Amino acid sequence: MSFRTVLKKIWARWPLWLGLSLVGFVASAILMTAGAVGLAWTNTEEFCIGCHEMKDNVYAEYKGTIHDQNRTGVRAICPDCHVPRQPGPMMVRKLQASLELYGHFISHSIDTPQKFEAKRYELATHVWKRMKETDSLECRNCHKESQMSHDLQSPKAQVRHAKALVDKLTCIDCHFGIAHKEPNGPGPREMTTSKAP
Repeated sequence: MSFRTVLKKIWARWPLWLGLSLVGFVASAILMTAGAVGLAWTNTEEFCIGCHEMKDNVYAEYKGTIHDQNRTGVRAICPDCHVPRQPGPMMVRKLQASLELYGHFISHSIDTPQKFEAKRYELATHVWKRMKETDSLECRNCHKESQMSHDLQSPKAQVRHAKALVDKLTCIDCHFGIAHKEPNGPGPREMTTSKAP
């Protein structure tokens, strides 16, 4: 087969390759856009409270807290505290949350206020454990220590924050039960979970 014949065969197939490449590019762009839209939608308050277990329990007790209403008008919604912002950890957390919620939905383990209350401590300890492991990363997305004015903190808060640094505590060790009802039982400080350095 001559070189010219090979070139003719390649040229004859070029429209097919070009077409397949174009279809692949368009399909990839659509999938990436749909994925970004899906991620953005699942990071909305409306999505988070879409089931009555969340809306009637944790969301109801969040209303009126310092994270919902405050003098500065800055409002934290569910994903701000429960979903990391970094892409990799965000995807891992969303997958974990999907499996957890699906398990609760299938088993009907939190579908009434009484059932939810019975599981409150267990659910809280899962969140506390994750936050201790990440050194309260979700808190630090908004509350940056380098931007805090220690002079504007009360003397009591200054002492406690200094002690927390020495004791290698993380935000959730002391600041829990501020957006949701505090469960009965030991708090996160008493948990023996390693956290990030």
